[in-house]
Amino acid sequence: MVRNTAREIAIHLSYELSFTDKPIDELLDERLTADTFAALAEEDAIYQEAPNAKQADYIRRLVKGVDGHAAELDGYIAKYAKGWSFSRIPLVASAIMRVSMYEILYMPDIPNGAAINEAVEIAKKYETPETVKFINGILGSFVRQEISE
Repeated sequence: MVRNTAREIAIHLSYELSFTDKPIDELLDERLTADTFAALAEEDAIYQEAPNAKQADYIRRLVKGVDGHAAELDGYIAKYAKGWSFSRIPLVASAIMRVSMYEILYMPDIPNGAAINEAVEIAKKYETPETVKFINGILGSFVRQEISE
């Protein structure tokens, strides 16, 4: 499994956090198993290969980080979502931006450009072209305004 696949799985799990009352560790323990991946493989090709220990750790770190910093990340999204109320932003788009922003803020080993480019590529699979541009614009503004390189 390559990192962008692990990132996309983290986005799926971050999205799922919006719909579950399960504790995050329980959700991750259930979802990051070979059995779960085998069951989901027919629905989505990204589940063809279960993550190894290093990949699972990366996914856990991202999902737990997004969960733990949700208010901060949502604040940044709302700040740069010019002309959009936060409630109007699709949940998948929010999950994509949260994961990217978390990587930018808290995972210095991942270049900002890679975090944004991967977010945009993943968004193309799930969102309309308008929403993809919106995501790219927010993430670009966020890095230009908030991150000093």
